[in-house]
Amino acid sequence: MSHSFYQGEIFHKRFFPKIHTFTYDYFFLDIDVFDIASLKNSLFKINKAGIMGFLTEDHFGESDNFFNNTTEIIKNMDWENPSKLRFITLPRMFHFVFNPISMLLLLDEHNDVQHAIAEVHNYNGGRVLYPLNFEKNNYGRFVAKCSKSMYVSPFMGYEGTYEFELDYTGDHFGLKITLFEGGKNMLISNFKGTARDYSVSTIRSLLYKHKFLSMFVVTRTLWQSFILKLKGLRFNSPRPQDQIKKESI
Repeated sequence: MSHSFYQGEIFHKRFFPKIHTFTYDYFFLDIDVFDIASLKNSLFKINKAGIMGFLTEDHFGESDNFFNNTTEIIKNMDWENPSKLRFITLPRMFHFVFNPISMLLLLDEHNDVQHAIAEVHNYNGGRVLYPLNFEKNNYGRFVAKCSKSMYVSPFMGYEGTYEFELDYTGDHFGLKITLFEGGKNMLISNFKGTARDYSVSTIRSLLYKHKFLSMFVVTRTLWQSFILKLKGLRFNSPRPQDQIKKESI
């Protein structure tokens, strides 16, 4: 199959104004956008309710065809058409999902990531799309930077700089995001996952272990926010523009 899962762990560390860390199990679905129809099977549905599934309306674009939405955004960015187009996201489980971040990856004929769209959701109904132009560093990882433009955490500011580092092969996927505000390293969020084949048996296994993952993404974040509040961090309220789901860049 052209799709896969990456099962692993998320590590999150905040450095300022208080040190705070936590980890939890997580997985991503890696979709071959050129072959998205083959996601369908007895347990996985596309644009309809199911045990596990993918809904176009959960993501960017104005049509109900995800491939057309990705094509439109690539055209608007004036990027070359990629040899491979991957979308890494958390699928719906029992028709519920919350995706803090998803990544649309544009790869060349050498499987190098040239460009990407980072799709970020917050807990106030907001969504923003960050275009990323990647370069390969001396360690073989793909790196890019962009300016932060949306409120995400109630304990962070609205502005800053994100640094993205991707480790993307057929065997594993790593995504490290570092946030800087005013030159200070505020936090690091890091996912490392190992590839699993896309099959009904893998879906059953992931559902058995992670059946409440989508709900836990929300409840764990609320719990961590409560702990930060107890540590004395100041709470920031979202702006009107932080509650809008942007469909394009």
